[in-house]
Amino acid sequence: MKSIVVVSSRTGNTLKVAGTVAYALDEKMEAVKVEENPDVSDYDLVVVGTWIDRGNADKKAADFIKSLRNKKVAIFATLGAYPDSEHAQKCIENIVAQFDESCEVVGSFICQGAVSQKMVDMMQRMFPEGHPHAMNEARIKRLAGGKTHPDDNDLQNAREYFMTLKNRLES
Repeated sequence: MKSIVVVSSRTGNTLKVAGTVAYALDEKMEAVKVEENPDVSDYDLVVVGTWIDRGNADKKAADFIKSLRNKKVAIFATLGAYPDSEHAQKCIENIVAQFDESCEVVGSFICQGAVSQKMVDMMQRMFPEGHPHAMNEARIKRLAGGKTHPDDNDLQNAREYFMTLKNRLES
């Protein structure tokens, strides 16, 4: 199965995961940045990596996703929330909903990624105390803990997920 990994990354988190995903699918593969506008017509599987922006794929990844037709696709994402949260699951659903109906979504993976200090500062300015997105104790704790992500465990989980997916699709 001929595969390609196409990634959009803002801070480097998603790009870090993309390298692991590409290697899991083929030890000689390297991820391709979405800005390079890769031709995916000859690929059996297109894996798209994105960072989460307002509960969805970032604009560059979303535009690429919407351009795909008649492909087996898989996605992976990084986000500032916990990967087992309801929000993370909703983000995956939002991304999947953007694919053309001619595409077959065969897998998804999401892990926590560090949120840039610039984004944290912006959120502190934008959302006053009492707002659902305001910096409360739980959010501050999550963001502080997320500074080390994606970590070795996240990368191992991504590697195992995509190796298993590859084996399932090739059997």
